Parts: sequence; C-alpha cells; structure tokens
Amino acid sequence: MNSNAAISVDHISKSYGSFRAVDDLSFEVYRGEIFAMLGPNGAGKSTTMRMILDILKPDTGQITVLGGPLTESTKDRIGYLPEERGLYRNVRVLEMMVYLGTLKGMSRANAQQSSLALLERLGMADQAKKKVSELSKGMQQKIQFGVTVLHQPDLIIIDEPFSGLDPVNSLVLKDLLFDFKNRGGTIVMSTHQMAQVEEMCDRLLMINRGQQKLYGAVETIRQQYALHAVIVEGQGQWASLPGVSKVEPLQNGRKAVLLHLEPQATADHILAAIAASPDMHIERFEMAVPDLNDIFIRVVEGAQA
Repeated sequence: MNSNAAISVDHISKSYGSFRAVDDLSFEVYRGEIFAMLGPNGAGKSTTMRMILDILKPDTGQITVLGGPLTESTKDRIGYLPEERGLYRNVRVLEMMVYLGTLKGMSRANAQQSSLALLERLGMADQAKKKVSELSKGMQQKIQFGVTVLHQPDLIIIDEPFSGLDPVNSLVLKDLLFDFKNRGGTIVMSTHQMAQVEEMCDRLLMINRGQQKLYGAVETIRQQYALHAVIVEGQGQWASLPGVSKVEPLQNGRKAVLLHLEPQATADHILAAIAASPDMHIERFEMAVPDLNDIFIRVVEGAQA
C-alpha cells in the first residue's frame, strides 16, 4: 500500500445474488486530494463507498482506510454525506448539529462552538433555532454538509454534494471543500456534475458495470482523449491552411470550427500559418481537448455498444 494513501482498495468484488455490482476493483485515494468517483447510475459507486465505510462487506478483496482496517476509532475520523440525506426534520438546527457532533466524540461545548461557527460560515446563523423541516432543500443540504465536517475529520466521503444548490450556495460549499483540502483533509466525491470535477478534483475513477474504465489525474485523462485537431474562432478560409485535412463546424451556438490536422501537422504550424495570412483573424485558438462530459458519454456508450 502506498504510504500516502488515505484509502487503498485492493481487488474488491460484491455481488447481490447473480448480479455483480462491483467486479475486481482496485484504486487508491491519496491524502490531501479531492478524488472523484464517476459512473452512470447503477455503476457500483454507492456500493463501493459503502464497502469503504464498512457498511457493506466485500465478497473478495481488502480495503484499508487511514492506514489500516476500518475500526470504530477510525470512523470518528471520517465524515460521510450520503445521497439519501438523513437529518432529523423536527429538531432545531443547532440542537441537531450539537447532538450529531457528540456522537462523533466531541464534547457538547466544543460541538456547540463549532456548530455556531459553521452556521456563520454557511450564511445560516439566523437559522439556528429553526426546525430542519422549515428550511429549503438547499439550506438542508448546507446543514448536512456542516454536520459532515463538524468534528474536523481527516477524510470525508460525499455523494452528490451540490445536489439542490443554486450557483451562489454551490460556491459557498466549494470554498468550504477547498478549505478542508488545504488543511490536509482528503475528499472522495461522487457526482454527475463533470464541470465541478474538472474544476475541483485532482484525480478520478470512472467505473461502469462495477469495473474500472478510467483512473488517474483529471488533466492526464483529458489529454489522452484529445483529438489531433484545434478549435479556431474568427474569420478566415480555414480549409486553405497547409496541414488542415478537414474543417468541421462546432455545434455550440458560436462560430468556432474544428480543424482536423494531417498527421505531420502541429498546432504551432497552424497558428504560424494563420499569423502569416493577413486575411485571417482569430479570437480563439486552442487544442481540441474534450471535456469530461464528452469523455464520460464516449466511455459509457462504448461499453454499451
């Protein structure tokens, strides 16, 4: 096991009757990183998370968390935000946060102080005495996250953390996640929001039908799927450029085009040719690197073909 691994998953499998939900899966999550777990619905992400948390036992393989097998004391160093939210709806917000903090080993005084500070940071100090049922879905989501990090864990595992949040509250949550990481915390995040993964995550694991499909640094994976092409926006007779084999309009509501390059051509050659042509003007020039959403669709559809 890598000594820098917060989580090490070694050849785990899990079946429900004849259905294999997780199939010989191995990966590591490094300390201090934001790690994305991706895959279509039913891919095995939630089952994998529950095995990491010892809610489910793998049929085969081993899992170590924070340096060893998961124990009761180790669990107090973990925060978990499940997709199925679990707040007590008829309890007042501050009272509930303090109670859940004490379940994680905090003193009541420390839990109260930390809860009040978190509510202030979340912009919800004025909601402390309200019942959870009186809050909007977005407010409940922020409270749920606050409960997840209240006891200052070393590791948090969060399932769809931005679900139900508007852009402003998404930014608040994002800042809190980066603060957690900058203090040395480790984050495992399952989400379908690929733009958030590109912006926030260091590495990712994509699984489909319980098996690993992609694993590694986010930018490395994007580069692996890059086309031998460039995206250009501006004015010019692009097909006349030496080294361009095909011009393809992009369906993005703008005037950008995709210039497919001949095998020997490079982006530098194309840019130099444009610069040397007085009748060509560019507003945008970039390598044709697909976003994670396109890669996700390509991988999943390829597996179903």
